[in-house]
Amino acid sequence: MKEWQKLSLIVGVFLFAYYMPLSNSRFTGAVIESLYMLQDYARLHVLTCLVPALFIAGAIANFISQAAVIKYFGREAKKWLSYAVASVSGTILAVCSCTVLPLFAGIYKRGAGIGPAVAFLYSGPAINVLAIIMTARILGWKLGIARALGAITFAVVIGLIMELLFGKEDKERTSKIGLIGSSDQEEGRTLYQEIIYFTNLVLILIFAAWGKPAQPVGFFSSVYAVKWYITAALMASLTLILYRWFKKEELVSWVDSTWDFIKQITPLLFGGVLVAGFLMGRPDVDAGIIPARYIALMVGGNSLFANLLASVVGAFMYFATLTEVPILQGLLGSGMGQGPALALLLAGPALSLPNMLVINSVLGLKKTITYVSLVIIMATLAGYIFGAIFL
Repeated sequence: MKEWQKLSLIVGVFLFAYYMPLSNSRFTGAVIESLYMLQDYARLHVLTCLVPALFIAGAIANFISQAAVIKYFGREAKKWLSYAVASVSGTILAVCSCTVLPLFAGIYKRGAGIGPAVAFLYSGPAINVLAIIMTARILGWKLGIARALGAITFAVVIGLIMELLFGKEDKERTSKIGLIGSSDQEEGRTLYQEIIYFTNLVLILIFAAWGKPAQPVGFFSSVYAVKWYITAALMASLTLILYRWFKKEELVSWVDSTWDFIKQITPLLFGGVLVAGFLMGRPDVDAGIIPARYIALMVGGNSLFANLLASVVGAFMYFATLTEVPILQGLLGSGMGQGPALALLLAGPALSLPNMLVINSVLGLKKTITYVSLVIIMATLAGYIFGAIFL
């Protein structure tokens, strides 16, 4: 950071402290709300979602060879295969817009092309199979089907556009990544053992993060009731795998890589959660600096502005996994249009302010702005078309 930037930061903090409207109840309420949101994030998502994802990212960086990543996600990989895998990954990983970030950073830094990597980044939180089912059951089958088809289409189209726009620059990046021999040859593990190891890690993430369904009966509710028993069994299995198949220096390297991701990602995430909480509050509490009633009033009908506003608000607001469905249920009851509802569903779960801050640290400002703009524009258009059809 240059000296003038340091001075600007100091002056900015001073002016903010000097002019803080602490006598304004809305302002002080928003400050408290940001702390509540950070606490909720720490309690509900860090240990069960973010930490497993960070360890998976560290494992990708250490134990999946760059040759394998490039084979399936690199620039020269068959596009139908790489985009097909990336665009439906969210059906397996029930993650939010923040939890997907370490996984995205892991495959991107390992040599994945920007197109497939961005497709994975979008699809991870957008195509959560439980969220799709809940959308169809609670908000109606039309929104459920439109959300599923829209999310898969968005992942592929946005990835292809990013590859088209930044392909030359990305080629220079990937060409600098030296290929390493396959991990099973270097570390003495078979492909079968590697698959078991990574499957175990992913299953820990899935079951530890398994949210409570709205309906108290059914398959998803039954799994929720025993999720900690399953997670404990998977942790025991992982301990045995690490003891039998891994060397001490490999485990140290895994922890070091995970620590690198923690240092890069968590400060931006926590700061972003605080800012998002201050601006809009928690999803179920109207205590942010921007009153929720104003937003609800402006997303009625099916105008382009209503769809754009729903997309922008969804993009900057943080949604924990599955929370977008009951929130939209309330907004629809308050007069929100079907089109803006779909726009929010397609932009909200995949993006958030914390998510954008971390993406910027990985991709850079230009690519981040392009990615966020593509999501917002496509969500706006999809919502407008959907609303015109089913108005």
